[in-house]
Amino acid sequence: MRKDMAEEKEKKDENPTAQPAEAQSQNEATPEGKDLAAKLAEAEKQADTYKDMLYRKAAEFENFKKRAENEIGSVVKYANESLIGDLLPVLDDFERSLKAAKTSKEFDSLYRGIELIYQKLVKNLEKRGVKSFDTVGKEFNVDFHDALLQIPKENVAPHTVLEEIDKGYTLHDKVIRHAKVIVSTSPADGAPATDADQSVSENQPQSGLS
Repeated sequence: MRKDMAEEKEKKDENPTAQPAEAQSQNEATPEGKDLAAKLAEAEKQADTYKDMLYRKAAEFENFKKRAENEIGSVVKYANESLIGDLLPVLDDFERSLKAAKTSKEFDSLYRGIELIYQKLVKNLEKRGVKSFDTVGKEFNVDFHDALLQIPKENVAPHTVLEEIDKGYTLHDKVIRHAKVIVSTSPADGAPATDADQSVSENQPQSGLS
């Protein structure tokens, strides 16, 4: 018995602040213990809230980064749109000059010279993503065409492009100029086409970017 008492005394001497499990439970049941547990639970809940907010902000930043990269890429891709738009009328003039010179043998050498310049301009525009698109025989589409005239036409479906006055162009995948066209309509929708109507585009060039 003296031995047991001695061992118990040694344990108390080693950890004088140790409390039995029953005493700890009693401490937790006190108002101070309950308040501490509630504060701990609230802190854990707040930490989870902040963690969720952090994940959301990280996802939002990643989305913002992707949008910014796409917008910058788009700006770079179409940076020359205004310049190219100013050059297209020059291309039209080249086509008209070629059309006129081709009909005269006296200007054969002049025609070849203009054609070389024209082809050089075409190739440079193509390198920068500029292309024309086919219109004749296609169904009229406001996204690509501007209708200058409607002509009643038999054996042709209404709203079909009959002739092209000025070519339309795209820069990469964006339409930068609509094609100016003549469109068919049903003969019942109007009077037969006159010679003047049919000759509107006879003197217009048909060459261009392909």
